[in-house]
Amino acid sequence: MSGINTNRTNISLPAEVSAEIITKVQEESAIMRLAKPINLPGRGLTIPVIAGDPEANWVDETNAKPVSNPTLSQKNMKGYTLAVIVPFSNQFKRDAQALYAEIVSRLPKVLGNKFDATIFHGTAPGTGFDVLTGCTAETISGTGKSFYKALVNSDVAIAAAGYAVNGYAMSPQARGEMLLAEDNNKRPLFVNNVAEGGIPRLLGQPVYYTRGVYGAGDATNPDVLGVAGDWTQARYGIVQGVDVSISDQATLTISNSQVNLWERNMFAIRAEIEVGFIATTDAFRKIVRDHA
Repeated sequence: MSGINTNRTNISLPAEVSAEIITKVQEESAIMRLAKPINLPGRGLTIPVIAGDPEANWVDETNAKPVSNPTLSQKNMKGYTLAVIVPFSNQFKRDAQALYAEIVSRLPKVLGNKFDATIFHGTAPGTGFDVLTGCTAETISGTGKSFYKALVNSDVAIAAAGYAVNGYAMSPQARGEMLLAEDNNKRPLFVNNVAEGGIPRLLGQPVYYTRGVYGAGDATNPDVLGVAGDWTQARYGIVQGVDVSISDQATLTISNSQVNLWERNMFAIRAEIEVGFIATTDAFRKIVRDHA
């Protein structure tokens, strides 16, 4: 949704509401729950990256201590603006509490899911912003042991690259596949009891589910169901809080039609954040479902 924003005024959000919006954006994004947050200045940031862990060794008394010299490199993180405009009925404008509730309810989901979708199977908005689209994929064909094998293969491959899986970002579609997965004796592979139907852990590591993880494929491209990874190798940064503005006289383009808010007794809220992401892509594997 896009449009021409005129006669815009800023909403004075209570501090607790602004904080809640940021918190809920982070809750809606699997990446923001798994990766490490850092403070990102508006001009961007250069982050030193250590390739490999330092090594210790045993030393006899009075002997010189060993010096470990791992390879150092740098990665640049730059913030890009992620924005959304949502129209509301004027009844929300008359009731501040109802308006704040709708802002907190609607906008974080949109922003969090789009952030995840871009990184897992989209295109970077520019340089200094990493995506995991090109990560090596582990393919499942159907349910059952194929899904379990893909998880184990991911774990092995990431360990061979020098990292360790410590979390999974999964789509609701992946959860459905896992709930149906059975062993040769028709027993669920991933569910111990009904109370754990959400499958909160895989191979001992936490799982976070969001719609933005899923990427629909086609006859030649597989569906992206999830990502396994070492999330110590990923960073995200937000330049500042969510910026919110309001207009009741803008003209928006909705479903290819021009909608004037003043004529419809409506107003629109625009929310945007400036956010960046970097990662060591070798520390991640995609779980995909083949259409064959």
